[in-house]
Amino acid sequence: MQRRTVLKGAAVGGVMLLGAGFWALPSGVAPAPLNLAGAQQALANLAGRELVSLKGWSPAEVFNHCAQSIEYSISGYPQLKPAWFRSSVGPLAFSVFAARGAMRHPLDEVIPGAAALDAPATQAQALERLQRAFADFAAYQGELQPHFAYGALSHGEYAQAHVLHLYNHLSLIRLA
Repeated sequence: MQRRTVLKGAAVGGVMLLGAGFWALPSGVAPAPLNLAGAQQALANLAGRELVSLKGWSPAEVFNHCAQSIEYSISGYPQLKPAWFRSSVGPLAFSVFAARGAMRHPLDEVIPGAAALDAPATQAQALERLQRAFADFAAYQGELQPHFAYGALSHGEYAQAHVLHLYNHLSLIRLA
C-alpha cells in the first residue's frame, strides 16, 4: 500500500514539475524555422564564420554533440535510460518541449556512453559533420532507434527533437 502511495506522489510531483517547466521554457524567436530545413539553413549561415561559446563547450564540441544525437537516432544510442523512464518521464518531457516549441536541458551533459566530443577537432569540420548528419537523417527512410530518454519517436518527432536540441545549444553560440 505504501509503495502505491509513493508512486502516485512521484507521478503527481513529476506532472507538476513538468507543468511548471513548460512555462519556464524560452518562448522567444527561434534562430530559424522549427524544421529540418530551418536547422540546415541556420547551420549554413554559420559556415565560414568565427564562433565563440558563451560558456561550456566550444562550438566544435557542440556541433559534434548534436551530430552524435542525430547519428545515434539512426544507429542506436550507446546507453538507454531504464525502460520505465523511456515510457513515462521521457515522453512526457518531450511532449512539453514539442508543445512549447523549445527545449531546455543541461548544455554540458553528454549523451550517456557517447564518444568524446573532440573529433573532428576543428569548428569547420565539426559543423560539416553536423550538416551531414542532418542531411543523412532527412534522407533516412529506415526504422529509427529509440531515443535514450524519450523512447520511440517517429521520424517527424525525431526531426523536431533534433531541431529543438540544436537550437537549445545554439543559444550559447555567438559570432566572435
